[in-house]
Amino acid sequence: MKTIGIIGGIGPESTIAYYRLLIAGYRRQRPDGGSPSILLNSVDVEKLLALMENHDLPGVIDYLVPEVKRLAAAGADFGLIAANTPHIVFDELQQRSPIPLLSIVEATCAEAKARGIEKAALLGTRFTMQADFYPAVFSREGIALVMPVADEQFYIHDKYVNELLQDIFLPSTRARLLEVIHRMREQEQIECVVLAGTELPLVLSQDNAAGIPLLDTTKIHVEAAVARLLS
Repeated sequence: MKTIGIIGGIGPESTIAYYRLLIAGYRRQRPDGGSPSILLNSVDVEKLLALMENHDLPGVIDYLVPEVKRLAAAGADFGLIAANTPHIVFDELQQRSPIPLLSIVEATCAEAKARGIEKAALLGTRFTMQADFYPAVFSREGIALVMPVADEQFYIHDKYVNELLQDIFLPSTRARLLEVIHRMREQEQIECVVLAGTELPLVLSQDNAAGIPLLDTTKIHVEAAVARLLS
């Protein structure tokens, strides 16, 4: 049996969702029973956010590489990072990782392509919305990504860091996020929304909003991981 290694804790609530979804997804694919072999390395989200706020991407890499190596040393056959924002340095981490890493961005792009999506909104932390690691992958498949306007980005990032990562999920925040999605559907003609923050599906738990699908990157990433475990 293959063993998956998870860099988690960024944030804790979505890491719990990963763990539950991995077990449930694995068991659905294995009606004869059994559970997946999972190693979890929970790192410090506050340290990671501080590095990101200081635009210290080399520091992010230097922080995460030893944590990935720790998973490899413990016996993981492949790994994943249970968060979107750290994928800003995914290519560099993969180059220095002793085990293959499964990209949440590549998995989500494959799902959008399979659905025939040509234009999508991207919601996440400010770091994710303002970086090019999502557009770089999606553009290769001819999928355009649209970001919220500046004040919406500020709102989403603030709520993400000060509420969602603190395990606070308010109806008022959900309502405002739905307003942003509705505006983007009407003004930007988006066909779906990429929830490029693994805490976002915890506050936007439905499959659709404003008449368009929400792509839950956590579930998509987990499905790709289960497929790798069973391959």
